[in-house]
Amino acid sequence: MLNQDTRRIVEEEIDSAVDSRNEALSTLRELGPPDLVHLVKQSSKSGNKQTGVYHHVTGVDASSSASLAAHVNTLTYNPSDKTTKIVSGLYCCYNAFSRLDMRVDVKIPGGVESYCIDERGDKRVASDALWMETFLCGVLRAYAYADDGSGESIKKIIGVRRFDPITSTEMEHKFLDAAERLFFKGPQLGSEPEVQVPNIVSNHLTTGLINYIHTTGRYTSGINLFEKLRTRDTEVSSLLARVMLSADEEVQAVRLLHDAIAKLPMDYSLLDCQATFCQGKGRLDWALECAKRGVTAAPSEFATWAKLAEVYVGLEQWDLALLTLNSCPMFTYQDKDLPRMPDAARILLPVLPESMLDEIDDPPQSYDEVHPSLRKLHAAGYKGTFLKAYSILTEITAKIGWDQLLRIRSQVFVMEEEYRSEKQTAISQNPNPNASTTALRGTPSPGINGTASDGEPDGETDAPLDDEETLNEKQSSPTSPTGSATIGQESIEKPEHTITSEVVKSGNDDSSESANASAKYTQFHNKRLCERWLDNLFMVLYEDLRIYTIWRTDMARAQSESSDYRKSAEEWEILGELAERLHHFPEAVEAYQACLRVKFSPKAMKGVLKMYESQGRSGEMLQAMIRLIAWQYRWYSEFSPALLRVVRQLIEMEGAVKVRSIVQATSLPQPVLDLTHRYVELCVAFRSNGSEA
Repeated sequence: MLNQDTRRIVEEEIDSAVDSRNEALSTLRELGPPDLVHLVKQSSKSGNKQTGVYHHVTGVDASSSASLAAHVNTLTYNPSDKTTKIVSGLYCCYNAFSRLDMRVDVKIPGGVESYCIDERGDKRVASDALWMETFLCGVLRAYAYADDGSGESIKKIIGVRRFDPITSTEMEHKFLDAAERLFFKGPQLGSEPEVQVPNIVSNHLTTGLINYIHTTGRYTSGINLFEKLRTRDTEVSSLLARVMLSADEEVQAVRLLHDAIAKLPMDYSLLDCQATFCQGKGRLDWALECAKRGVTAAPSEFATWAKLAEVYVGLEQWDLALLTLNSCPMFTYQDKDLPRMPDAARILLPVLPESMLDEIDDPPQSYDEVHPSLRKLHAAGYKGTFLKAYSILTEITAKIGWDQLLRIRSQVFVMEEEYRSEKQTAISQNPNPNASTTALRGTPSPGINGTASDGEPDGETDAPLDDEETLNEKQSSPTSPTGSATIGQESIEKPEHTITSEVVKSGNDDSSESANASAKYTQFHNKRLCERWLDNLFMVLYEDLRIYTIWRTDMARAQSESSDYRKSAEEWEILGELAERLHHFPEAVEAYQACLRVKFSPKAMKGVLKMYESQGRSGEMLQAMIRLIAWQYRWYSEFSPALLRVVRQLIEMEGAVKVRSIVQATSLPQPVLDLTHRYVELCVAFRSNGSEA
């Protein structure tokens, strides 16, 4: 357990943090921000001057006002601070079901008052039903705001204290019971950014449940829960099938999918689960039929089109993969409900004694210089649907190469140069065009959300495309006269722009073309118009490949000349991410290892950990885990589902006794090793496979 009152954000004005939270209540969309703990300190000197301090926390038991008051009381005594005392504490926990902020106000000495605040700032009575909703939201937030080990979530909010919300089977029963009672209210919580319309199987509640089951390996508990819920709604069968497949109960899962699809033949969640299973078994022909039906069942959902594109990639049908990708409905990314706090007077983030480890501490000269070209890689900021689409595009590139990708692209999409050339020819042959009858013949009209009437992928859309000058401005890299970026003996061809329907249908041409002239576009009959976002993705991919090629060429040159190739730690980290995005995993690990030789980076260590996992090197995995867990604790995080899952998998492979022995044999300070032992103890408490001994 973290020391009491270890980190503090000191307010300029007392209660300004609470006021900011009150103002933000009406803007919250989904699960809400982490819990807020606000304390008022009174100095024993300076005429009893009072100061407001606060911090955020996740994972505290919010099932009643008593449990939250108990947490506040743990913060009131600090033996190292003899000059101040806590006179009051306020715990704020958001109830996303009822859109209320639950409050527990503790007066020291004095009493405890519990109430809730609505979006208008009015007080309401806190009932037992509201506390059950709040408890469930608290557990879901603990998983949603947890860090994956890379440190990205920790850096978003300063000094968040992260606890494990479920540390015993009794707490698990409480969590699953609340989830069962409130399951069909799940769509009220919203969903992941890849889902357009939340439903009973795609929302933050089901995401949290699946995450918990996969993290702890409590598949039996998950199966029992979804079995009971399936009797009330057959749609829940897709969640049950996923858990059964994770628990290696494939026969029962296949039988369940068969029976459920017979009842709900157009349920896209069931079809997606079936397609994923067929993919894993190498039956891509079966997966293709399931994916096509999924697109027909839910043409407005990104996940169905992405699944179909993945299957086409597996079948090496690159043209259809691009056309399907072009038809994906893209959604604006909505980030989590992060707290918006006023400027602080002071921020105190002391290093915890248990996490003191020289190799994970930043050196005094912690600022890293980064080349501007590495700062401008737009793909690093992709999230949600754009991240998934870019991943599919880079996977195709890794398999067939950039040049072949450009050739296929020019075969399926209308390119800007050929369109302008053909248009000039048509205009010269018919100087009196008629705008009302102009069209690219042979291209079927798109259906709703870019789908053809038969459910097949169709690439024609009305999305606009940046004009040529704007896109050229985005590419500040030096290019050869032919439009290729030349690096030594290597060259990456700069992609030509495609044409979009906005350009075709715009009314700012000198004159429009007649119906007779439109017949001249014979070469476009089997082509589609590329979406603006996909055309931009090609430009971003070109920039990634250009920087990657420069890096690999310079490294090869340095090795041939037996000279050092120097980069800062942050530059190595960015290059590792770049190589990983492009599916060059050995090169990514090479960059991450180079970063770790300069200084510790959780993101680089997480990348190296993936390599150890793929190679089954349990000893090296544990060494990486010890350092990642210590770094997490350094920033007040006791809980990371991703790291807990790795520890559980190690115990299943090696057994709890061996894992403990390897950790204990490591020549690191005992408090650091004890942090990893806690993860092992948690797996033992949940009776994970391999923990019996």
